[in-house]
Amino acid sequence: MFKWLKRLFGIVESETHSVLDKLENPIKQTEQGIRDLKADLSKSMQGLAEVKALNIRERKEHQTNVRSAKEFEQKAMMLLERANHGQINPQEADRLATQALERKQQLEQRAGANATNLKNYEGMLTKMESNVQQLKSQISKWENELKTLKARATVSDASAKLNKQLSNVDSSTTIARLEKMREKVEEKEALADSYADIASLSNTTVEDEIDSALGLQGGNSPHTLGASSELEKLKAQLAEKNNTK
Repeated sequence: MFKWLKRLFGIVESETHSVLDKLENPIKQTEQGIRDLKADLSKSMQGLAEVKALNIRERKEHQTNVRSAKEFEQKAMMLLERANHGQINPQEADRLATQALERKQQLEQRAGANATNLKNYEGMLTKMESNVQQLKSQISKWENELKTLKARATVSDASAKLNKQLSNVDSSTTIARLEKMREKVEEKEALADSYADIASLSNTTVEDEIDSALGLQGGNSPHTLGASSELEKLKAQLAEKNNTK
């Protein structure tokens, strides 16, 4: 039976090692996958930061170009007004106003390009931010999965060690040890009983031995015996007196 148990433990141990090997590979693969995802996340975060910087710069340029275009339009209007009031030569006012309007058109074109770029950047940012969130979610998911795998590996490792210890137990040796321990306990119990007997003998006094010989054990004393004898005499005298009557 014990040989059969050892074979069973051997089979369990072998299967446990197989399970551990299967667990270790997913653990390593998961760890590598997490490292790859974190590398992708780092690159995505860097790209996202760069696109955000471009978007901020483009927005500032757009605001500047829109504001400057309005300013040149206002300047053209002021030139024409001053020409009407005779403050500036009409031809010179027309020339400068025309140049101001040309400058305004250039700035409006730039502002239009800025607006197009901003729209593209915003679309890119939305997509990149979504990708970053997905990567973070995947990393969190796989990190939790990794914790579970490591916990399972720890349990399997502990189970393997326990099975190994059980498979190495020699049952015959264990039984022999138990028998030997039982014999020692019985010897100690017998020795304790003998000590108790010796103690009771050593506590017996000479008076106890005399009383035992006289039958005075159990509370009888010489005085008690004497009283009993006197009682018998009185009973005899009473009986004799009754007979004489």
